[in-house]
Amino acid sequence: MTTNYDPIAEQYRLSKQQPWRTHIEAYSLLRLIGNPSGMSVLDVACGEGFYTRLLRQQGAAAVTGVDLSQGMIELARRQEELHQQGIEYVVGDAKQLNLPAQYDLVVAAYLLNYAQDRQELAEMTRGIARCLKPGGRFVTVNSNPGLTFPTAPSYRQYGFETSVTGPFGEGSPIKWTFFLGNEQFDIENYYLDTNIHEAAFREAGFRETRWHAPQLSPEGIAEFGGDFWVPFNTYPPVAFIECVK
Repeated sequence: MTTNYDPIAEQYRLSKQQPWRTHIEAYSLLRLIGNPSGMSVLDVACGEGFYTRLLRQQGAAAVTGVDLSQGMIELARRQEELHQQGIEYVVGDAKQLNLPAQYDLVVAAYLLNYAQDRQELAEMTRGIARCLKPGGRFVTVNSNPGLTFPTAPSYRQYGFETSVTGPFGEGSPIKWTFFLGNEQFDIENYYLDTNIHEAAFREAGFRETRWHAPQLSPEGIAEFGGDFWVPFNTYPPVAFIECVK
């Protein structure tokens, strides 16, 4: 079952405010992206445009956001109407991207982990590669393909939990439950290991692949202390990937 983001679009937007998403996810992803000034950027699985807007604010010359969820794109377009930045938002499927190879950088926050099998992963990576200029980069954060999720610790202190039902292996569903005050919502993604990802990148035409561990911001340490982050850093549920075409 692929997660339908339309009914949870607003809740997912609010979940971006959880401290781990600020002090680890956003901090690590933006450091890995580096300075986007003057670049043409495509944000795939852009959601409500959180990173799309940040990249534009940091100097990207042109930014396009693509997401499968109409509800997410409506939230993104609403923000564009309120604070016009010249960003184009498009409803589209990452597996069927048919955009010209005009982008210097493609960014995706939580896209590849929705591939249920090798074929879907290959379709996503090929679509991304087609959009990039030669030498262009693909930077992404995803559910960690190197983590054995059934043995992962509790992440409740960070505002979410992960769980797996049944045998764990290729294509296994991983349920992420997010807690927002008295509310909660679930997202389901799928497990494909590191070797499967690397094979998909090679076949799509990427000549380099680099894996990066999560980084913790100094502000996160100052606000919560180092011990608070030990379970997350010891068993990181997310991984950061950089590919060069």
